[in-house]
Amino acid sequence: MGDLMWWLFWLVTAVVLGVAEFSTLTLVFGLLAGSALVAAVVAGFGASFPLQLLAFAATGGVGLVALRPVAKRQLTRPPPTRDGSDALVGRSAYVTREVSATGGLVHLSGEDWSARAYDEDLVIPAGVRVDVLQIEGATALVHPRDPLPEPEHREE
Repeated sequence: MGDLMWWLFWLVTAVVLGVAEFSTLTLVFGLLAGSALVAAVVAGFGASFPLQLLAFAATGGVGLVALRPVAKRQLTRPPPTRDGSDALVGRSAYVTREVSATGGLVHLSGEDWSARAYDEDLVIPAGVRVDVLQIEGATALVHPRDPLPEPEHREE
């Protein structure tokens, strides 16, 4: 292969590695794709193949050395924790006094909380298990965990 055709080889290699990075999202293929682009530029200036390989290896090595500490920090970071009332979102509660759009009461995390139905048209009777979808101030917005039974119609 002629010295000036190596830039095309490196460019195709960069594209293939870029597609591999897009498919795997591992960052390694992305670094190698960038290194292949640097080697393509070096080849475009007419450098010999050993110099192109050196540029590819040096750029890849520098990229790994520079980004590895950042990646390790991200991997060892603890997951974000929710504090206070935000930690109650997603929890289950028990309705102790009928909950509607205007108010009610639920037993949540060992305490009684004022509550409103998340769906304004819904009335949740006492004794139903609900999920907390949102906290507004000191009020839990709740929704029944299971479908509510249909109210009985009485004929009088």
